[in-house]
Amino acid sequence: MNNLAISQAHVFLIFIINGIIIAFIFDIFRIFRKSFKTPDWVTYIEDIIFWFITCVILAYSIYTYNNGEIRLFIFIGLIIGAILYILTISKYIIKFSVKIIRFLKIIFYKIIYYITYPIKIILKIVRKLLLRPICFIFINFRRNIYNLLQKNVNKSVKPNK
Repeated sequence: MNNLAISQAHVFLIFIINGIIIAFIFDIFRIFRKSFKTPDWVTYIEDIIFWFITCVILAYSIYTYNNGEIRLFIFIGLIIGAILYILTISKYIIKFSVKIIRFLKIIFYKIIYYITYPIKIILKIVRKLLLRPICFIFINFRRNIYNLLQKNVNKSVKPNK
């Protein structure tokens, strides 16, 4: 075979692999979106990050493996690689990863709960010991001020006889 044809076939296979890598990176973002509820602006930032990563990968690959020449077979290789990945293993990777992340989230929340539970009990006790007397003082102070004001109002208003 011609050396040029072998070289172009090699580049074509590299861009099929690039398509698989880009589709996998897209799946990483999909996994995070399924695992964590995020506001829309975070999704926009994730999209910008995804396209930035994609541009860096493509620019590096085009300049490294094809001397900066953009050819149609590069895009065909990218599309074939992405389609192969999406049709074969994407679904399984997403399901498995989401299950792992959900399991890790449950473990993380339980660890946080068990760490913070004694702190909550201590705060509840401290609140009862410290805040009750303070609240009692303020409630009585407010009541006394209210009574004083009522007496002053009652003294200032004398009935006409």
